Amino acid sequence: MSKVVKKNVIMDSDAMRLAWVRIAHEIIEKNKGVNNVVLVGIRTRGVPLAQRIAQEIEIIEGVKVKVGMLDITLYRDDLSTLGYNPIVHGTDIDFDLNGKNIVLVDDVLYTGRTIRAALDAVIDMGRPRSIQLAVLIDRGHKELPIRADFVGKNVPTAHKETIEVTLKEHDETDEVFIGEVVAE
Repeated sequence: MSKVVKKNVIMDSDAMRLAWVRIAHEIIEKNKGVNNVVLVGIRTRGVPLAQRIAQEIEIIEGVKVKVGMLDITLYRDDLSTLGYNPIVHGTDIDFDLNGKNIVLVDDVLYTGRTIRAALDAVIDMGRPRSIQLAVLIDRGHKELPIRADFVGKNVPTAHKETIEVTLKEHDETDEVFIGEVVAE
C-alpha cells in the first residue's frame, strides 16, 4: 500500500484565485468576448474550477457563461485496467455544443490522456467551432501532442512526484502541493 506525502505547497488559495482570474481574462481576450463561449469542466476538480472561472467572467463581462460537467471515464484508454465496474459519475451538459467555442477546464495537465478522452467525448456530443484547454497546473511529461491554451502555473516535476489540487468543494481547502508517493 502507498500514500501521498506532502512535500511543499506551490499555490495557496490567494495564488489559485489569481490564476483563475487571469485565465478568465485570457479566455475573454482570446475569444474577443464570450458571446459564443461555454466552459466544460472535467470531473472531478475541473468542474469547480470551471464554475469559478465562469463567475469571474460574469464579473468582468457581465455575461453569464454556461458551464457543463464532463465525465470521461468511459473514454479512457486505460478503461480495461480500472476493473469490471468503473464508477461513472455522469456528464451534465444541458446546452448545444455545435458551433460553440468550448473551453475544457481541468486541474492538472500531465500526460494528456485525460484531455484526449475529453476531446473524444465532446466530439461525440456535437461539432464545436473550437475547443480550447484551460488548466490550473501544467506539470509536463506529456505523452500526446496536447498543450493548454490557458495555464495557471507551469510546474516541472519528476515522474515520482505528484501534483495534488485541493478545492473547498471537495477537500475543504484551496491549495496545490507537490507530493511524493511513498510505501507504507
